[in-house]
Amino acid sequence: MRCFKKGVFVSALIFFFTVSLWVTAFAQDEIKIGVIGPMKFVQGIGHWNGAVMAADEINAKGGVKVGNKMMKIKLIQADSNEFLSVTDASNAMERLITRDKVDFVVGGFRTEAVMAMQDIAMDKRVIFIGCGAAHPELCERVAKYYDQYKYFFRMTPFNSTYLVRAAFIHVATVAEVLKKELGIEKIKVAFVAEKAQWADPMVPAAQATLPKMGMELVGVWRPSPVATDVTAELSAIQRAGAHIIFTVFSSSVGIPFARQGGELKIPAMQVGINVEAQKAEFWQATRGMGNYVVTSSTYAEGVEQNEFTKPFVEGYKKRFGEVPTYTAGTYDAIRFAIAETVEMAGTLNSDKIVEILENRVYKSTSSTIKYMKDNLGRHLHDITFGPGYATGLAVQWQDGNLVGVWPNQWRPAPGVDVTYKGMKPIKIPPWMIKAYKK
Repeated sequence: MRCFKKGVFVSALIFFFTVSLWVTAFAQDEIKIGVIGPMKFVQGIGHWNGAVMAADEINAKGGVKVGNKMMKIKLIQADSNEFLSVTDASNAMERLITRDKVDFVVGGFRTEAVMAMQDIAMDKRVIFIGCGAAHPELCERVAKYYDQYKYFFRMTPFNSTYLVRAAFIHVATVAEVLKKELGIEKIKVAFVAEKAQWADPMVPAAQATLPKMGMELVGVWRPSPVATDVTAELSAIQRAGAHIIFTVFSSSVGIPFARQGGELKIPAMQVGINVEAQKAEFWQATRGMGNYVVTSSTYAEGVEQNEFTKPFVEGYKKRFGEVPTYTAGTYDAIRFAIAETVEMAGTLNSDKIVEILENRVYKSTSSTIKYMKDNLGRHLHDITFGPGYATGLAVQWQDGNLVGVWPNQWRPAPGVDVTYKGMKPIKIPPWMIKAYKK
């Protein structure tokens, strides 16, 4: 009996040892990628959907070639709850790295939370590719403290400084249309930015830049990112006689602002950044009152920035029922930044991947990615804005359809004309035409 028990014990040890080796070997055939974001909100849903598309496409082709081994991608979802709690976001990142043992992380949206998540990933030397937060400090940290922060890269959007520059270009484009079509000599602009850290630098930029563009700034308003009633702000803007309402919204306030503005029939065009207006549900959420809203965006149905845009947008819409928002740039982060660079490096070693990735120039579904350096020649791991690189789009809601309206014969320099396939003319609201056309 004693020998029998001893034999059973040894057999059990052998069994568990074999299973352990098998699990370890199996795990080594996977590249674990954490996808972190506010999963109960459209931004986090975009993070997850883009990542799922990329992983499925890569795995369907056999996975990622790492040296002589083919490795499948395994996604691990983490709800950061970052709209409500930076602590929750930090804890979610900690679990991804210490419990789930991820090799890479993609996602993140709210700058305040991403900074905290960034610190955790950097301490663990895990490459974190941001796909949502726009504040320049995220990448300025790389230049200032390279050895600590070199594992962070931005994928989307380009930073808020360039978001402002693009938004100013969109405002100027609409202003020219209003001048030409309605005969308005001097455009009055109301600046409305949600009260959030990423938007703070845009306020002094607007105050300094709009007068230089020959426009009059009639006021600045800073509603809560989650405000549900903005009639007070809109009424004040109407009294100020604004022709353009320059919006800077990444959160849910973009819906009531557009809806209530449409209900009030304010004779002014909403132009700028409104992330909620980038998604298909915006039309229904505003009950059609968001018509004629113009927003910066990354994708629009029928618009092609390069050869990767159309198959991605059509595939995303077929699978998820809507055009992707920019946080679906997790697709680019996984397919082009991670998978391709890992194959070039032949390893999952973070330092080797960083060295290759920061010197690459490659296409994504919406642009050509080139990582910038600062004025001192230090790596920023931030993406280049401008013709031939990342430009983004301006899109407009026109009678239930979201169409691309910029860049359309954009001439930023002599001999340069940027127009993407599928662009449409900007439309002015009929009540504005009635109010101003001579």
